[in-house]
Amino acid sequence: MSTAPQPTTPAPDPAAAAVGDREPILQVAGLVKHFPLTQGIVLKKQVGAVRAVDGVSFDLYPGETLGVVGESGCGKSTLAKLMTHLERPTAGRIIFKGEDITALSGRALKAVRRNIQMVFQDPYTSLNPRMTVGDIVGEPYDIHPEVAPKGDRRRRVQELLDVVGLNPEYVNRYPHQFSGGQRQRIGIARGLALRPEVIVADEPVSALDVSVQAQVINLMARLQDEFGLAYVFIAHDLSIVRHISDRVAVMYLGKIVEIGPDAAIYEHPTHPYTQALLSAVPLPDPEARESREGRIVLAGDVPSPADPPSGCRFRTRCWKAREQCALEEPPLAVPPSFRGTASPAEHPSACHFAEEKQVVPPA
Repeated sequence: MSTAPQPTTPAPDPAAAAVGDREPILQVAGLVKHFPLTQGIVLKKQVGAVRAVDGVSFDLYPGETLGVVGESGCGKSTLAKLMTHLERPTAGRIIFKGEDITALSGRALKAVRRNIQMVFQDPYTSLNPRMTVGDIVGEPYDIHPEVAPKGDRRRRVQELLDVVGLNPEYVNRYPHQFSGGQRQRIGIARGLALRPEVIVADEPVSALDVSVQAQVINLMARLQDEFGLAYVFIAHDLSIVRHISDRVAVMYLGKIVEIGPDAAIYEHPTHPYTQALLSAVPLPDPEARESREGRIVLAGDVPSPADPPSGCRFRTRCWKAREQCALEEPPLAVPPSFRGTASPAEHPSACHFAEEKQVVPPA
């Protein structure tokens, strides 16, 4: 039977220096979520576990956006559910404004949830088709009536619709009467209803057309400035994350493999997985396309999170892999030769050979 590992805290992220002396509003420390695998119908026996999130740590600061990127199945959505208490962690801690909220329940959890809201991926399924827009956006007030008295709710809802760029008179319409982009604006309005300090956005634009994606991202950026929000923006598309994130964390098979300021990640990636993801991002500038070293096509498939490789989880697809990679799990830390150099490469990377300059796999 698989047991949860004892998580280790990675080295401090120099990227956090960009926020100055501010205290983090949200801290995730050694977060683990394992889903048990069982056999049998009546007498179920656990035979293993899916390691969806396996020792994730990061800080989120007031007013900043942390982008979380990675392939489907890497644990991004599970991480979002853990931060919003839609799932309980197997191990690790979630700290909000200095308070450990990991094990909260009842009224204490209800109070915290008011300040940490979620915007869901699919605007077509996250809105109840039987409810009007006014009821959907105003539903949080049923759970937290102290925020808006009943006589004031319609006005509050109309204000929220106006804030997200919708006609306030649409309160009596139903979700099917709106486009995908408008539905996502309704979801954002619902997330703003309680005036949260943190919003976890799980692939909020992946179901939308490209032109609509830009509109929603611009809206979220404007709302962040207006309300002082901190975002955890989850996506699989690095080109989308770049437009809104201050820092970027790259996930692979339940772990963060690289984290740093957006400019450092996009211009000086040190982990092979990040380099491979960036090589697949389309470049509109012909000169930039010419100067790029080449597309990195990874060999093999993503291993099963129920049976991840020993040592480095990326080693089975990595062109830098050596014997050490199978024997030792690389820590998420700044590579030794980059420490104290003020170089863009001075950010944590979980690779034994992050300092090697070889980017494109040998022919």
